[in-house]
Amino acid sequence: MDSSLPKALESAVVLDVQNIACGGRHAALVNKQGEVFSWGEESGGRLGHGVDSDVLHPKLIDALSNMNIELVACGEYHTCAVTLSGDLYTWGDGTYNFGLLGHGNEVSHWVPKRVNGPLEGIHVSSISCGPWHTAVVTSAGQLFTFGDGTFGVLGHGDRKSVSIPREVESLKGLRTVRAACGVWHTAAVVEVMVGNSSSSNCSSGKLFTWGDGDKGRLGHGDKEAKLVPTCVAALVEPNFCRVACGHSLTVALTTSGHVYTMGSPVYGQLGNPQADGKLPNRVEGKLSKSFVEEIACGSYHVAVLTSKTEVYTWGKGANGRLGHGDTDDRNSPSLVEALKDKQVKSIACGTNFTAAICLHKWVSGVDQSMCSGCRLPFNNFKRKRHNCYNCGLVFCHSCSSKKSLKASMAPNPNKPYRVCDNCFNKLRKTFDTDGSSHSSVSRRGSINQGPNEFIDKDEKLDSRSRAQLTRFSSMESFKQSEGRSKRNKKLEFNSSRVSPIPNGSSQWGALNISKSFNPMFGSSKKFFSASVPGSRIVSRATSPISRRPSPPRSTTPTPTLGGLTSPKIVVDDAKRTNDSLSQEVIKLRAQVENLSRKAQLQEVELERTTKQLKEAIAIAGEETAKCKAAKEVIKSLTAQLKDMAERLPVGTARNIKSPTFTSFSSSPASIGVSNASIDRLGGQTAAQEPDTDGSNNLLLANGSSTASNRSSKQGQLEAATRNGSRTKEGESRNDNEWVEQDEPGVYITLTSLPGGLKDLKRVRFSRKRFSEKQAEQWWAENRARVYEQYNVRMIDKSSVGVGSEDFGH
Repeated sequence: MDSSLPKALESAVVLDVQNIACGGRHAALVNKQGEVFSWGEESGGRLGHGVDSDVLHPKLIDALSNMNIELVACGEYHTCAVTLSGDLYTWGDGTYNFGLLGHGNEVSHWVPKRVNGPLEGIHVSSISCGPWHTAVVTSAGQLFTFGDGTFGVLGHGDRKSVSIPREVESLKGLRTVRAACGVWHTAAVVEVMVGNSSSSNCSSGKLFTWGDGDKGRLGHGDKEAKLVPTCVAALVEPNFCRVACGHSLTVALTTSGHVYTMGSPVYGQLGNPQADGKLPNRVEGKLSKSFVEEIACGSYHVAVLTSKTEVYTWGKGANGRLGHGDTDDRNSPSLVEALKDKQVKSIACGTNFTAAICLHKWVSGVDQSMCSGCRLPFNNFKRKRHNCYNCGLVFCHSCSSKKSLKASMAPNPNKPYRVCDNCFNKLRKTFDTDGSSHSSVSRRGSINQGPNEFIDKDEKLDSRSRAQLTRFSSMESFKQSEGRSKRNKKLEFNSSRVSPIPNGSSQWGALNISKSFNPMFGSSKKFFSASVPGSRIVSRATSPISRRPSPPRSTTPTPTLGGLTSPKIVVDDAKRTNDSLSQEVIKLRAQVENLSRKAQLQEVELERTTKQLKEAIAIAGEETAKCKAAKEVIKSLTAQLKDMAERLPVGTARNIKSPTFTSFSSSPASIGVSNASIDRLGGQTAAQEPDTDGSNNLLLANGSSTASNRSSKQGQLEAATRNGSRTKEGESRNDNEWVEQDEPGVYITLTSLPGGLKDLKRVRFSRKRFSEKQAEQWWAENRARVYEQYNVRMIDKSSVGVGSEDFGH
């Protein structure tokens, strides 16, 4: 659910937060022990836990447990962490994001992986993540960028994407202090030497921006894209120290505590109602007399932290991201009243939410006069005081006799340190695996372990109360393991939030505790959640459970139970628990029904798709059969064509187009000759003659052939075609013909005449080697030589054919 007011982060362990980063739908933090916790919506491995499941509360990233992490940064699809020694680790979705992780490939990493390459041996000091690219600043002042280079957002002078860190060449020799990544633009604070004389030279932080200039987000007074870092000319006077980028917004902070904004004025995100966004403007209003120490920027909202630890926000108010208790937009800085009394240490912004780290309030000396567990006073020297290394409260020896690893305030988290019973149980739960139902049941039982010690001592609970406890635990066993583990985390948070502190004004982690707390109060508190995070319970006489005045504290060694052992209260508690469980079961059943319906719809869709696939396969089979039949028909027609060509008398088709063979002109083996080709030959007639080998020849006939000769030969051809038989004259001619190859691509057909003489019948040319013009030219040049070479009479023949073979031959 959205939270329109600052709300304490729910966690199973007490988190001593050092640094926090917020992305689009996930977040990560670093505690003072250098451990990284992440939570939120899992997508592409950005949480770093190696499993594809959402995480509701901060969960330790095991792969970085032995690293001493200093800071983290979150993008839309990936997360980065920097160790104390300056090594960079990245993880998340690298599949479709153009080298977003900097490992030189487009592979997703579900667990953190160290970035090597150009950053090998270089100490990283700060890092910023955008949705599609990353910027890294080294301790030597170098700026490296990698990821999607659209709009020149990487600053390398082009729009190319880079999958490994690459230094920004134009800033070499200058010291980059900070960098920030927007969606399609980048900004950096770069130290530039200023001063006229050598004696007065000093460095001053100047603002450089580059990438997409739309909406004036770069601050250069235009909408032009910049492919390399360009200094913002309108802001050459101020000395800048920090910068942050939103979707269409750039925010910069000067060393004098002034805030400047540039970009789109939508949602009032510039913080100045009169600003049009064309040029950078200073944010004043309520900030005019404040010294701003830190800035943070979401997609369309801004948060700043002043030297008085006050937090101001402005911009888009949807989802309650501004923290004012509503969803209204603000066009000028507005104080977050809910954080007014908190010692805010730092702030961070995600896409549509805001986070603030607040300092712990220490326990006063008055609160150390009695044990925070059994409430017995330390009135003599026999009872020693011990501090819990997890919650920091004071306990007697019997209430803090156990030791545990991973205590939040332990100097070495890998060594066991003294903790109170409540913290011991909570820390032990965190070691258990969340998946198995056995561990869930053991955690459920261990919730009551601390208070049960007092139950054993005093025996104040009657049998009906115990029966209700048993009934509660048995009902819990019907829960599914996932729901059980989620509720465990909630219960663990409640138990961590109500650590026993006698003074109502005392506070731990900005969470107040009522004076009326006692051991049985803690026990009842674990059965159901009656406290709202962030709520103030100051009055001594109002308990969040009984809502009746609690009796004064007893000075006797017996703890005051104040009527909280009444069976009626336990019965009411069990009824409420039973109702909540019933509602949970109903929700689960509804989810099961919904999933069943979806499964049925998917089965129907699958059947329909399978049917369509079968139909498509059947159609493909039919088309294949038709294709085979067509090929057979073509082969048959080709064979018939060859057969008819062999039966045709030799000389009849030299100067005419046979109607019979024209009908076969559509077959792939024939080439038709149009009337245009007849005209193009200039008085010569082109005829189509199928040869015995199936090739088509273009016969070039002399123009001396008369029309009557053509008509007589055409009549002979028609008669021969009708009869379907070959004349004896034609047979004798065929027997006396032969073909000789004069040169490659030139074939000469000769016939023998009576008396031992030879006659030239025709010359054929291959289309692979000769075009029609080349064939005519060759014949004109070599005609005399051919007659002489083959001993043919030089006579004026009425029809000498020059053929050209088809492309296929």
